[in-house]
Amino acid sequence: MKFIVAYIKPFKLAEVREALSDIGVTGMTVFEVKGFGRQKGQTEIYRGEEYSTFMLPKVKIEVAAPDGMADQIVETIQQTAITEAIGDGKIFVLDLGSTMRIRTGESGEIAL
Repeated sequence: MKFIVAYIKPFKLAEVREALSDIGVTGMTVFEVKGFGRQKGQTEIYRGEEYSTFMLPKVKIEVAAPDGMADQIVETIQQTAITEAIGDGKIFVLDLGSTMRIRTGESGEIAL
């Protein structure tokens, strides 16, 4: 099993969620987060004053998946979230040792 963590631009969330749903992803967790990478923040104007912000809004998506679906999920996120601009985000794929559905006690891939 794999645990996929993706950081994307917030306005891409609905499109990514729909694309993942279309390929059979039945669940995910989403967080509103802030961070920075190569773009090192941005400069904005608020009430006529210019200021810099170093932490940009992002959306973090977590998906637990069977090994056979991981590559398809990563490809779907990458193709759907891309804007070809700095700050599009990152995708991390981690090995998932175990999982258990609390309600039924099922474990392993069946619990996903």
